[in-house]
Amino acid sequence: MPASEPNAAHKALVQLESAAEVSIITQNIDDLQERAGSSRVLHLHGELRKARSVQDPEVVVDVEGGDLDWGESGPDGAQLRPHVVWFGEMVPMMEPAAELVRSADRLLVIGTSLNVYPAASLVHAVYPGTPVHVFDPGSNGHAPVRDTEHIREPAGVGLPIWVQDFLASS
Repeated sequence: MPASEPNAAHKALVQLESAAEVSIITQNIDDLQERAGSSRVLHLHGELRKARSVQDPEVVVDVEGGDLDWGESGPDGAQLRPHVVWFGEMVPMMEPAAELVRSADRLLVIGTSLNVYPAASLVHAVYPGTPVHVFDPGSNGHAPVRDTEHIREPAGVGLPIWVQDFLASS
């Protein structure tokens, strides 16, 4: 992860912040969106650069360099584990994410096929009539909700174009 760099899609979302209030809900556990410069990022599945107590999930600490060693303990003295959601675990940030979606004036769905649940269900939290834009080159054209525009390009290609068009029309 430290060697990875934000791509054109990450940077386009930062550019969008110059003209709109942008809240990002990401399934990614990396920090690329923050490194690109985004100011409001909700990590649905956690963050690799953080660890949490195995006794109290509210005890979350930053992990220097992204490495966590067995036996490392948190401020509560308990073993630390990666601050990520593992398969079979509940996704504690679902409700805050659904709240953001419900309050959206426009929803951009980027870099996901909408096949992984429960995250894919968030698109159904959008208020009726809210425009939804799905950036997915493999889209089959099936609209998850009404008022859906499909951009059948990779996020790094389609999103920068969409953002430029949006900014030009604002």
